[in-house]
Amino acid sequence: MRYRALGDRGPTVSVVGVGGNNFGSRLDEDGTKAVVHAALDAGITLFDTADMYGGFGESGTGRGDGERLLGAALKGRRDEVVLATKFGMEMGSEADLYGRRGSRAYIRYAVEASLSRLGTDRIDLYQYHEPDGVTPLEETIAALRELVDEGKIRYIGCSNLPAEDLTDAFVSTQARYHLLDRVVERDVIPACVRHGVGLLPYYPLANGLLSGKYRRGEQPPPGSRLSWRQGWLTDAALDKVEALTAYGAERGLTLLQVAVGALAALPAVGSVICGAMTPEQVTANAAAAHWIPSPADLAVLDAIVAPGERVV
Repeated sequence: MRYRALGDRGPTVSVVGVGGNNFGSRLDEDGTKAVVHAALDAGITLFDTADMYGGFGESGTGRGDGERLLGAALKGRRDEVVLATKFGMEMGSEADLYGRRGSRAYIRYAVEASLSRLGTDRIDLYQYHEPDGVTPLEETIAALRELVDEGKIRYIGCSNLPAEDLTDAFVSTQARYHLLDRVVERDVIPACVRHGVGLLPYYPLANGLLSGKYRRGEQPPPGSRLSWRQGWLTDAALDKVEALTAYGAERGLTLLQVAVGALAALPAVGSVICGAMTPEQVTANAAAAHWIPSPADLAVLDAIVAPGERVV
């Protein structure tokens, strides 16, 4: 595994991270522990979750399960990782008592709840999940800086924030980014470079479309994300997938290696956040970052999917 700083001012993280949106929903406690331990064995240090993850399926009992199961899986190994979580999305009626999701009162409620669920005394990277559209960003940042001063969080991050709102108050931002959707290269990445903010791509495998398991004319594997999101399986998207698969074959690479390795090499990217359902998947995701494309390799990729282009 390779490691590097997250932006100009952030912690050192593994080039591939683990996304926890399956924990507490598609994965129960045992499944979560298996994925987390495989990730640790592969050298992954960045684990990203959110307070609202969990409770979407039979294995979850409510929002917050994702943090609870991740905290349990990391028991005894907490100091080996950069633990990241997010606040600011819908959490139900109790959370509504504390006001707007970006307000100081809400943030102070949310951080204590996350610390308790994660079973830790500090959060390494605390991220504003999405703007609430009402609270001035200055209030949100001031409240987060208070938490840094108090030692409850170490670094401040954000997610889904418009490029014009990115400042050097944040060490990182999350955005949807994969080789079939390069829109963030138009404005978000230039803003990241300008302010020294690290980018954490989510959906780097395009909901599995870039994993290599979907092929033209074949039904999606049962239970896979695109088995119920077949709007992603367009002819235009499959044309690009086939071109990227051929690109990889010419270099002795799988489509997964192309998707992860190329993204990790693009400007401002700190760690590629990949979800996983099995230990085998997380191990493959970690290994995919071993490929480091040359400038010539990236130029050929640009001819397949242009910088700033969105296919799906």
